[in-house]
Amino acid sequence: MRHHRLGTTGPHVSALGLGCMGMSDLYGPSDRQESIATIHAALEAGVTVLDTGDFYGMGHNEMLIAEAIKGRPRDGFQVSVKFGALRGPAGDWLGYDGRPQAVKNFLAYTLRRLGLDHIDIYRPARLDPAVPIEETVGAIADLVTAGYVGHIGLSEVGTDTIARAAAVHPICDLQIEYSLISRGIEEAILPRCRELGIAITAYGVLSRGLISGHWQAGSTDPSDFRSRSPRFQQGNIEHNLALVEALAVIARRKSVSVAQIAIAWVAAQGEDIVPLVGARRRDRLSEALGALEVSLDAGDLAAIEAAVPKGAAAGERYNAPQMAHLDSERP
Repeated sequence: MRHHRLGTTGPHVSALGLGCMGMSDLYGPSDRQESIATIHAALEAGVTVLDTGDFYGMGHNEMLIAEAIKGRPRDGFQVSVKFGALRGPAGDWLGYDGRPQAVKNFLAYTLRRLGLDHIDIYRPARLDPAVPIEETVGAIADLVTAGYVGHIGLSEVGTDTIARAAAVHPICDLQIEYSLISRGIEEAILPRCRELGIAITAYGVLSRGLISGHWQAGSTDPSDFRSRSPRFQQGNIEHNLALVEALAVIARRKSVSVAQIAIAWVAAQGEDIVPLVGARRRDRLSEALGALEVSLDAGDLAAIEAAVPKGAAAGERYNAPQMAHLDSERP
């Protein structure tokens, strides 16, 4: 397993991270024992980053990870936690809370659920429009000083917010969607992060399975949010799967899977970019790990660009209400 430093101030992390959300929430039913086995397999393969959110399954995901990491050496993994999203008992979304007192409250519950004395990387899931980012980051900085948090990250914020946050405390990484069909960060956000020495932890590298090579139209469970996601809707899904088939031609030529090509492309964009893969099963994890062995030369990259040009996807990456919460999408 290769390792990179997460920004100029962050920890050294594996070149691939494991996103754990789907083990608890939003992607339909999952198998608890297989989820834990997948986390164990990732750790044994040298993956160090376990990414979660305190609102994934309303705490369920943190408790699942706690079970998986119990008894393991603390220096063998890093837990990255997003906070701030508010949810009702029916799983509905109620907004975001970035107030300093809320930040400290969220962390107290996270530490208890995970059974840890500190969180390696702590980040607001979204910008709370009612609270200046300086106040939210300042509260996390207090927790760094107190030893409860190792490093501060951000999630789905734009260039102005990134700069304002970094002026308060060093930021190690920005977690944001980045894939062959979600390349919006390339214009301004990625250059600003590089200017400030901030890494990217890229989620959605397979666009929620859309460009994994395994997706079949009409296969979503009603509890799976992809059943309502724009890129998976009739009229868009057919167009997007045609892009995947074009990518499959390149994958077959290289004797690798479509998912491996898609992950390798993200990893090839720079050592300051760490792909997060949302594998819920050991076979999918194994496939994703194989992407680290895929070498893409200039000819491969040109062929991939021709097969899936920038901006080629049909449909937004979230529905309109969710897009409205993304500071990263504001002009």
